[in-house]
Amino acid sequence: MDRNVAWATSMVDRITPATTDGDLVEVARTQGYVDASPVPTEPFSEWVISGEFPAGRPDWESAGVQIVDEVEPYEQRKLWMLNGSHSLLAYAGPILGVETVSEAIAHPTLRAWVEQWWTEAGVGLQVPWEDYARALLDRYENPNIRHLLAQIASDGSLKLPVRIMPTVSAFRARGEVPAAAVRAVAAWLLHLRGHGAPVRDAGGEGLVGLVGEDLQADAARVVAFLDPSLADDVQLRDAVAAAAEEILELEGNARRG
Repeated sequence: MDRNVAWATSMVDRITPATTDGDLVEVARTQGYVDASPVPTEPFSEWVISGEFPAGRPDWESAGVQIVDEVEPYEQRKLWMLNGSHSLLAYAGPILGVETVSEAIAHPTLRAWVEQWWTEAGVGLQVPWEDYARALLDRYENPNIRHLLAQIASDGSLKLPVRIMPTVSAFRARGEVPAAAVRAVAAWLLHLRGHGAPVRDAGGEGLVGLVGEDLQADAARVVAFLDPSLADDVQLRDAVAAAAEEILELEGNARRG
């Protein structure tokens, strides 16, 4: 196979929220037939492919496909910029009283945190990200894509180590503290403490055992869980605890109206 088969690698970027009963009704109303499993999606799409194609290939570029030497930098951009900001919103948003991505990005504080996160994550990317970030704002603002933050919040124990922690580690290696990334970690800590969206995680009930004491102790355990190499980083622990306090204060303000 190594001698006779060429392998292509691809990445697709398109937001597809979970199908709802309302989607079934809308498809039947507008299309005139019943579809038991329609897939709601957004106008935006990105398809990136790398490969040698020794036998030739179709003109995929004419359909908007990007043919590149390496897919990994584009995967990383999506993982950090889109998925990372989704995680930040998924944990912080419900604490501040919003339910969907479009509602969250309309919240001035959450929007500022997301834009700060993009700047932090962009430092470590190998491909341009500014235009991609501007496109993400348009995508997030789309009210027709009802992307529930509670859906995105699932399995944070698997998502944060690859979406958020690489940026945290890179900044800490330079002696810096990435404020927006720290907020994402702090928001997940509060999520485990029962704030915001319900905890649904492959890590099971043991995750909730990471928290429950004072914020300093909780921050230390959460950081150690997400990246054991940072377990002894007192400055990072203190920053996470302080960010959690900040979010709790904003939660109180939101409840008081």
